[in-house]
Amino acid sequence: MRALIPNLQVEDAAPEMDAADLVMLMRWSRRWCPWSQIDGASGLLLDSAGSAHLHGGEDAMIRDMAGAFGALGLTANIAIAPTIGAAWALARYGGQRFAVCAGGQILERLAPLPAAALRLDGATTLLLVRLGLKTVGALAEVPRESLIRRFRKIEAFSANPVLRLDQAIGRQKELLVSEEIAPALRVVRKLAEPLGDAEGLSQVLRDLADDLCTIMEQKHSGARALRFTAYRVDGEVLSTEARTSRASRDAAHLVTLFDGLLERLDPGFGVEAAGLEVIDHEVLGGLQGDLHEQRRDTMAFAQLIDRLVARLGIGSVLKPVQRGSHIPERAEDLVPHAMLGKPDENPVQRPLETPLKLLATPEQAEVIHAVPDGPPARFRWRYKVHDIARSQGPERIAPEWWRAGPGTRLRDYYHVEDSEGRRFWLYREGLVGDGRGDNPRWYIHGLDA
Repeated sequence: MRALIPNLQVEDAAPEMDAADLVMLMRWSRRWCPWSQIDGASGLLLDSAGSAHLHGGEDAMIRDMAGAFGALGLTANIAIAPTIGAAWALARYGGQRFAVCAGGQILERLAPLPAAALRLDGATTLLLVRLGLKTVGALAEVPRESLIRRFRKIEAFSANPVLRLDQAIGRQKELLVSEEIAPALRVVRKLAEPLGDAEGLSQVLRDLADDLCTIMEQKHSGARALRFTAYRVDGEVLSTEARTSRASRDAAHLVTLFDGLLERLDPGFGVEAAGLEVIDHEVLGGLQGDLHEQRRDTMAFAQLIDRLVARLGIGSVLKPVQRGSHIPERAEDLVPHAMLGKPDENPVQRPLETPLKLLATPEQAEVIHAVPDGPPARFRWRYKVHDIARSQGPERIAPEWWRAGPGTRLRDYYHVEDSEGRRFWLYREGLVGDGRGDNPRWYIHGLDA
């Protein structure tokens, strides 16, 4: 195809991402009306009743929609009609990018369209074509009693042309089921007198946190990210955000996350209102007490992590996360602790008994051994010679065949201790006569002390 169309762009299909984008567009489209619904894999349904006049009429609203979708790089076929079926048919089979249909024109506008415009499945459409009913108008001219006798036992809407025709022309009602968006977890307080210092903002934040935690408890939710917003008397809006390593609705803990952040906000001539909002949350139930009815403090470690993140920054507190590899240097990554999902969602399972300190890149060493494939007896690393007093191993790992090249060699790992009590983790890369290179090489990969 690129030989025919040099500038052809090819992308791998991602149905899950497409579905998520469609949900986002469904919610984004509520700027024109309060009710919207996803229609299949590539469509949206909007109930514009009572909303068109707010945008200057139906024609102006369609132009506004087309411009907004075009700004997102999307091409939309838009139709407005009294019924969902009529709008669906005109948008997909009407032959026009924009169409407006009045109540008395539905059957007239739908008559020349193919029978598939009634949202029928392929088998039913093929049956109608074989019967000579190729268009909606031809189907509507058939006596209704005959159609009902022919399709009376079919309950599925997609296979019953009588039901679909009744929906399209308005004989049978069809409701748009709009997804309900949960209200934002947010509290706001207007102040009697403008505040001009950080101490006053701290007190307001404590009051807001108490109110917000009460709401979260009612909703069985816990905050993962918060935004504090201050509104100055001159119209300037100030905000700062904080995250938690796990869901929490402990008001005192949430307040400590903003330590050092409020001082960075300039109150100017005073702050007249402030708000605290949850921008990311999870379901959080109650904490279970023990047999002595004493509350278990399971949040202590998470709260410590949150305080460190608040003071040092989100990129300074890291946690190892397992990756899909058994090679030690690829087995895990360090990612910001606050950006992880639920606790222990990505537990680290080390493929080998690794030392306390793992070198980012293995460093080559010169090793003396008694037999070619035996354990090391002495090695020289970083210009220093170490006599090995005891060793443990080998532990052998094979290369990753799905990503390794033809010359990649296996590894034999040894835990060794030198005559001075220092412990090292080293490995031999390759075997004598394996046909994958010269003599095996030795590398230091970690330290235990």
